[in-house]
Amino acid sequence: MTLGRHGITTRSGSKKLSTSLPTASRSSTRLLFAWIYPAGSRFQSRLRWLVQALAVPVTALALWQLAASAGWLPSFLASPLAIGQQLVALTLSGELMVHMQASLYRSAAGLALGAGCGIGLGLLSGVSARVAGFFDPLVSLTYPVPKVAVLPVLIVWFGISDISKILIIAITCFYPCFIAALYGVRAVDPLWVWAARNMGARPHQVFFKVVVPAAAPQVFAGLRVALALAYVMMFASEIIGSSNRTGLGFLIINADASGRFDLMFAAIVVIALLGFASDRLLLALRRRLLTGQLIAEELHRAQHST
Repeated sequence: MTLGRHGITTRSGSKKLSTSLPTASRSSTRLLFAWIYPAGSRFQSRLRWLVQALAVPVTALALWQLAASAGWLPSFLASPLAIGQQLVALTLSGELMVHMQASLYRSAAGLALGAGCGIGLGLLSGVSARVAGFFDPLVSLTYPVPKVAVLPVLIVWFGISDISKILIIAITCFYPCFIAALYGVRAVDPLWVWAARNMGARPHQVFFKVVVPAAAPQVFAGLRVALALAYVMMFASEIIGSSNRTGLGFLIINADASGRFDLMFAAIVVIALLGFASDRLLLALRRRLLTGQLIAEELHRAQHST
């Protein structure tokens, strides 16, 4: 019996026990430790990116505060310190949470409704010439129309309730999702569809297993655009009025009418933070669902760059 590189071997040559990890296990272990304990160069690059990303905003805020303290700014431009104090006061009083919940409900409901209809009809239009022949000219005709122009009509029909706000947000979010899904399907490699059909896949299997995953990156791109437009239209619909006097847009217009510019800027900052957090959450979901495709895209770029 001898102890070799790949385990313990008897005189007859039969292997009894392996004392080393398989190659796949060793590589997986290295990847795990590299993820938990990133290399110094990676940490330094992340730190450098963070410093570069925060340099301009921090410098602008510092100059803004210095100008406000020196009295060089007009009264309608509140200082960052006053805005921060107002944010703390709104948070402690619970008023900020009430307005945030109302705005997030309207934005999320409108985005879900508009994106669901847009993605569904866009995917169907991409695979069906009849569906595309009906919806494509209709979308091309109505897309240039400013969506806020429809808001007075919805207010006449449904009043200044949440229904009119959710519907105008849904209409706004429908178009980028529909266009992204439509052209995402049209960009699918026909060779993949042909290969799936030759292997015996049925039409619904080709659609859900080949077409939808291949169009998913484009769909997420449309969702990012729709997400930003949802917040824009949320603000536009809330400044007109609210039946229950809630919402960040209502808070902004009410603060502007009363001359509370610190409160107005505080609400604007909250909308910006909510939009940023929502966008990061959507990107994290994209990375989670499209991990394989993102890795394949990186490998494809690396092959073409070399």
